[in-house]
Amino acid sequence: QVQLVESGGGLVQAGGSLRLSCAASGSIFSINAMGWYRQAPGKQRELVALVTSAGRTTYADSVKGRFTISRDNAKNTLYLQMNSLKPEDTAVYYCNAYKASNYYWGQGTQVTVSS
Repeated sequence: QVQLVESGGGLVQAGGSLRLSCAASGSIFSINAMGWYRQAPGKQRELVALVTSAGRTTYADSVKGRFTISRDNAKNTLYLQMNSLKPEDTAVYYCNAYKASNYYWGQGTQVTVSS
């Protein structure tokens, strides 16, 4: 089992920045990939950014150049630096870990961007 706890969400004006954190615990050895997803009201959950165990990153087109995913292995923590935020970035952001064909999710953190 992998436990994930997100933090860092909040209310920010358009153009502002936030950094999300995801602390991982439990059986974190050999996690294949970790990522951030988001879900806006009335919409499906979508991938925002992903980083593999090899360090390869993937971003949704809508956030490329604005968001940066990173991880601190010593702290077992995943980050999402979000810059130049837009109202359409408003959503609940979820941390995800993929290991041994299982997906693990955090409880989510709300990000609200006002115009």
